[in-house]
Amino acid sequence: MNYQLLHERLVYDHVFQIKKAKIKHDLFNAGSMEVERYCFERGDSVAIVIYEKDTDCLLFTKQFRYPTIKEGDGWILELTAGSIEAHEDPEHRVKMEVEEEIGYQLNGLDFISSFFVSPGGSSERVFLFYTEVNSSDNIFKGGGLITEKEDIQLVKMPVQEVRKHIKNNQFRDAKTIIGIQWFMGHYL
Repeated sequence: MNYQLLHERLVYDHVFQIKKAKIKHDLFNAGSMEVERYCFERGDSVAIVIYEKDTDCLLFTKQFRYPTIKEGDGWILELTAGSIEAHEDPEHRVKMEVEEEIGYQLNGLDFISSFFVSPGGSSERVFLFYTEVNSSDNIFKGGGLITEKEDIQLVKMPVQEVRKHIKNNQFRDAKTIIGIQWFMGHYL
């Protein structure tokens, strides 16, 4: 199967970008087709499942997310996560996000997977990691960066409560659901 990018142009550029492209691609049953498509250029991101061993809790962030207001009040529980800058190492970025958002120092990381969030219209790819900490590893302030207008709360949730939340569809963020399901499959 082949494709050809015939034309691509930037149609929006403010914080994020939107590109419009004309593409010609092969069809499964022979022949080819020309289509126009848009791509929300979100860039790559990192996220991490953090298990606090001495409290038997998973660590989450709680913050306001404008796109979620159509379903509730806008505050949502998520894994610690953040955007990767151009040419930045995902492992370095995830350690910085954990320090900035929830105040923990990480000693080791395990890579879980990378995946596209919504490949039908977005370029965003998430690099998902796992680590274990103790409550004594919480040595930084956390809460997010004022320069990025972040207001983030650390939420420690016992693993048994996480199981109830996932069963009752109380987590609404895809990377968080993927991370929790991975954790439950590997550690419970």
